[in-house]
Amino acid sequence: MPKSLIIVESPAKTRTIGRFLGDKYHLAASMGHVRDLPKSKLGVDVEHDFKPEYVNLRDRAPALKKLREAVAKADEVYLATDPDREGEAIAWHLAEALKVKAPKRIEFNEITRSAVTHALDHPRTIDPNRVDAQQARRILDRLVGYSLSPLLQRKMGKWRLSAGRVQSVAVRLICEREREIQAFVPEEFWDVTADVTPGRIEDAFRVKLVEKDGKKLKIADHAEAQQAAAEIWESALRVAHVKESKQARRPPPPFITSTLQQDAANRLGLSARQTMRIAQQLYEGIESGDEGPVGLITYMRTDSPRVAPEAQTAARKVIAAQFGEDYLPKSPRRYASRRGAQEAHEAIRPTYPERTPDQVAPFLDDRQRRLYELIWNRFISSQMADLRLLINAVDVSAGAYLLRGRGVKVLFPGFTRVYPTRDVEVTVPDLTEGQWLDAVSLTALQRFTEPPPRYSEASLVRALEANGIGRPSTYAPIIGTIQDRGYVYLEEKRFRPTDLGFVVTDQLVAHFPDIINVEFTADMESQLDRIEEGKADWVGTLRTFYGPFSQSVEQADEKMEKMTVKPQETDEVCEECGKPMLLRVGRRGPFLACSGYPDCKHTRPAPGSKEEERANKPPPEPTDQVCEKCGSPMVIRTGRRGRFLACSAFPKCKNTRPLPEEEARLTKLAEGQTCDLCGKPMAVRQGRFGPFLGCTGYPDCKGLKRLPK
Repeated sequence: MPKSLIIVESPAKTRTIGRFLGDKYHLAASMGHVRDLPKSKLGVDVEHDFKPEYVNLRDRAPALKKLREAVAKADEVYLATDPDREGEAIAWHLAEALKVKAPKRIEFNEITRSAVTHALDHPRTIDPNRVDAQQARRILDRLVGYSLSPLLQRKMGKWRLSAGRVQSVAVRLICEREREIQAFVPEEFWDVTADVTPGRIEDAFRVKLVEKDGKKLKIADHAEAQQAAAEIWESALRVAHVKESKQARRPPPPFITSTLQQDAANRLGLSARQTMRIAQQLYEGIESGDEGPVGLITYMRTDSPRVAPEAQTAARKVIAAQFGEDYLPKSPRRYASRRGAQEAHEAIRPTYPERTPDQVAPFLDDRQRRLYELIWNRFISSQMADLRLLINAVDVSAGAYLLRGRGVKVLFPGFTRVYPTRDVEVTVPDLTEGQWLDAVSLTALQRFTEPPPRYSEASLVRALEANGIGRPSTYAPIIGTIQDRGYVYLEEKRFRPTDLGFVVTDQLVAHFPDIINVEFTADMESQLDRIEEGKADWVGTLRTFYGPFSQSVEQADEKMEKMTVKPQETDEVCEECGKPMLLRVGRRGPFLACSGYPDCKHTRPAPGSKEEERANKPPPEPTDQVCEKCGSPMVIRTGRRGRFLACSAFPKCKNTRPLPEEEARLTKLAEGQTCDLCGKPMAVRQGRFGPFLGCTGYPDCKGLKRLPK
């Protein structure tokens, strides 16, 4: 009997959806995109309305063959690709490649029984406006990339260079920030603070000098600071003013793509790529014991904080059960989207708010668990009551000087029970105006103004979003591309441009100032939004852009000078040929290279670099332990989680295990632990992300548990 065919992108989705659809449907995966523009040529006919030349991707041939066979047997075809522009384009390409005449397009924001069933009950046709918008983006990026990249290649010989409409603007932001830092001249200033008390030492609180003779005071040198400190010390201290006020702070909205990437970087140390990869796994489905695969979060590419009413209701039930009615606001919270956001999707949230992080932890690896916990905490907190604070502002007079202090007391923690903030309680005793105070200590501290910080992954995503550069699905690829091309590198989790990044950016800005800039890139994103909304024509948009752009390329080809990256001379000498070493900056940061290149290709880490630290890392410690897998000696190595035993035959043998004393400690923790599924004893196992408890009945039983703390 023919079945309806549902095509999704990944096998993980087929397993998760198939768990609750039953035998009525056949599920198949396209493995992502199946068609694209050819790599070997432009693939766009600019003379005939920018007609694209799509080709089937070679590595998708096996998947397409299976899909054609499945389509031939199906009575209906549903295209269930991701619910965004790119997903719509994949659905259209599938319909074209498979020659499906009337496919039914369905989309769901979460992979749950109700969401998928609702989508199947309400299919639609492929949205041509969404497809046109994605097609316009792809063609636009191809026109820019395949015009600028060869131009750069011609002007810089041996380097394999590339440029892009969005990536080059991101590099420009990093280069401009670096030049701000280089040009920055620090200014000296001094802070004068005093610890004062109305009587007892334990009631002392800190105040800071802010005014003199009623005017704001900025102390520029040591002598002025010492004079002010001496005069304050000799003066009588009196409470000039006390102001008590209450503040209420709303919780932050649930995550959108950019804020998830920022918080995952700041709180978990994950890159944008890692965050999106792990979020994709949580969205598509995680094996959850007897339940099978379960989609744990909603779609992770979104710029809207909107939350469905049923999800708000579920969150309020969780809050009332776990924290009490006091932690519930009177009505569900709603959050406004930023200007220009697309409202097609919800915020990133758990599909089942009642599934707490502790409940799903046994089925997740360490990174999955931490990211799910972050998403769950943020969503639940977004529906909780306000944080309520009591603020005490105290002005203290000391002759001509005025010092100011501030006390903070938490009256009600509200949402911070789940999602802590950086607020720290500062105690100030009960004071009255006119009350005399005693100085316990007085400090003058020298400070200097600081340059703007280099971009981290989190702050770069924030800047891209604030400037309208890219969309939720593009932040991670942008950051990955500019690192892969060797234009920037990470140093202490901050982006620094390479010499190549500076040279290429300067040339692009000089010859394409109207394109390699923030305003143009943001305006083009708005134009793509208008195409999706049916308010603009994609061919007309490309025609308006391409005329001036092609002229600029021709002029740049004539006027752009040959580019060179000049290395910095050093006092270091090459140990192989004796010639001076030059300091160069590559995609992994600074390094020393012999000036005799290409006759001598010797390189070594730059002094003080992380590569030098790794090179000077002490060798592994020998032990009398033997590898149970290959018989080689075991050695002690040091990793992110401390010291451990590793096979000396690495990389041929990758066997590791804890040190004997650590193994004994873990075994003790496992004592008395039984499998929740079959009741058999649990044993300590080693995984990619550290030790965990696994059922001794494996492989018949695959029960897992976290180790007890």
